[in-house]
Amino acid sequence: MEYWNHIYEHFDPVAFHIFGIGVHWYGIMYVLALVTALGVGKYFLKKDNYGFTSEELDRFFIYIEIGVILGARFGYILFYDPHTSYYLTHPWQIFNPYNQEGEFVGIRGMSYHGAIIGFLIGAWLYCKRNNVSFGKIMDLVAISVPLGYVFGRIGNFLNQELVGRVTDVPWGIYVDGVLRHPSQLYEALLEGFGVFIVVYLYRKHKNFDGELLLLYGASYGLFRGFAEAFRAPDPQIGYLCCNFVTLGMVLSLSMTLLAVVLWVYFYNKFKKEGRLVHS
Repeated sequence: MEYWNHIYEHFDPVAFHIFGIGVHWYGIMYVLALVTALGVGKYFLKKDNYGFTSEELDRFFIYIEIGVILGARFGYILFYDPHTSYYLTHPWQIFNPYNQEGEFVGIRGMSYHGAIIGFLIGAWLYCKRNNVSFGKIMDLVAISVPLGYVFGRIGNFLNQELVGRVTDVPWGIYVDGVLRHPSQLYEALLEGFGVFIVVYLYRKHKNFDGELLLLYGASYGLFRGFAEAFRAPDPQIGYLCCNFVTLGMVLSLSMTLLAVVLWVYFYNKFKKEGRLVHS
């Protein structure tokens, strides 16, 4: 257990170098996350007969990946970064991978909630342009994303970021000499495996197209909100209230509330129109 407690002291976040540029485990995990999401999507595309072709899913994936990257970066700058005004007046710096000394440091600072907004915009544009059912393809996304998200959180853990709150539990991880919860791994279990199980078990009982996405949003928000209780707040923001409530907690629980409100609206709408699958 002692080795685990001090694992960051024995671990190099850089996996290898290519032409002098370090390739981080963080980046490798995110590539695995994308590949996993696409692979799971193609599996359920055939298993549950969504009515799309594999080629259509590939094209859709390009749209949403661009939306996710842009949304995640812009979301971080708007919600979390203390230098928002600087980036808004110097937009070319948003994706600059070099620091002021000219050293390659990569692009850091991504917001999940911003990624969701970018994803929805990209998905809407794809469906609008290709005359595809938005609700149906969202259901496929809802079951495809969670397992990929497991790798994303492992990437956060390996990159030694988004660390947990101070603790005395025996499985804690020392970060700069302070024992903390390995909250990234809690999130991998809850937001990854947990959300996947919820959506997977419910998928055969859905009442209307798009319901699985709302279930994903509600369950993710709850699991993330719970995990935030073990995660340290962003240092530039701190706690919003009572030395406990974080911005991530507020955004996540708001996401759950919005998903529930939308579910009630669409359920009643489709029920009134006689379009519920199970009634």
